Amino acid sequence: MSEQTISELQTQGKSINAIPLKTAQKWAKRWTKREGNYNKHHHVNAFLIPKVDLLEVLVEGVDAVRAYIGVDDAGVEKLMIVGTKFNPETGIYVDMISKTLGNSTGGEDNIYDFTEPCPPASDPESPLNY
Repeated sequence: MSEQTISELQTQGKSINAIPLKTAQKWAKRWTKREGNYNKHHHVNAFLIPKVDLLEVLVEGVDAVRAYIGVDDAGVEKLMIVGTKFNPETGIYVDMISKTLGNSTGGEDNIYDFTEPCPPASDPESPLNY
C-alpha cells in the first residue's frame, strides 16, 4: 500500500491495521495469564512488523512508540504498537489510546497489529536468528 493511500485513510480517520482497545486488552491479559512470563514463549525471538503499521503510527504525530505483547485468539504471539506523547510534567510517555472509543467490534483505537512472530516469519540467514 502506498504512503499516499495511508495518508488519505488517515485523513478520513481510518486505519489499516488497527485493532480495538478491548481486543488489545484481551490479548495482553492472555499473554500474562497464559504463560506467566516472557521466557515461557521461548520459541518467539522476534516479530516481523509491516511497514504500514509503522507509517500509520508515525503519522499520528507521536513522540515515541510503545509495543505491548499479547496472544491472539488463535494462540499466536502478537506485538501491539501504540503511539505515545511525552508529558513534560510527569516525564512519562503517555499512550495515545482512547479510553472509551473502539471497545466494540469494528472500533478503532490506533492500536496496530498485523505483526507475525519469528519464527515462522524469520530470516533464516540473519545473524540474530538463533
